[in-house]
Amino acid sequence: MEGLQTMIRGIGVDMCEIERLQDKGPESSFVKRFFTPEEQAYLQSRGAAYARSLAGLYAAKEAYAKALGCGIRGFALQEVEILHTPEGQPYYRPQGQALARQLERGIEEVLLSISHEAGLALAFALARGGE
Repeated sequence: MEGLQTMIRGIGVDMCEIERLQDKGPESSFVKRFFTPEEQAYLQSRGAAYARSLAGLYAAKEAYAKALGCGIRGFALQEVEILHTPEGQPYYRPQGQALARQLERGIEEVLLSISHEAGLALAFALARGGE
């Protein structure tokens, strides 16, 4: 987007207690309902950090919906896929109706940051787009 000015279109933040998701193993209906196969593989690769990673990804999906300003109406959380760069930075790959809602609102991308501390996972999403 060189030469184009972008502006903030929305922000979203969400927290999730890690302990609340301790019992949601890889085969749980919760994981299968809200996470894509690629996200599920990532979670399984996290070993002892499974629950905190699960809480972080779930908070990130909620933060995305808040950044769009529409909540989770009209799309499934599984359509908001969270992947990671080789360096470990999380990013969104929206699909289906989630992507359609994003584009309807003039949002070109949603940036993501996830953090964990004191039994909580926190996700912050920043939606930006052209003028």
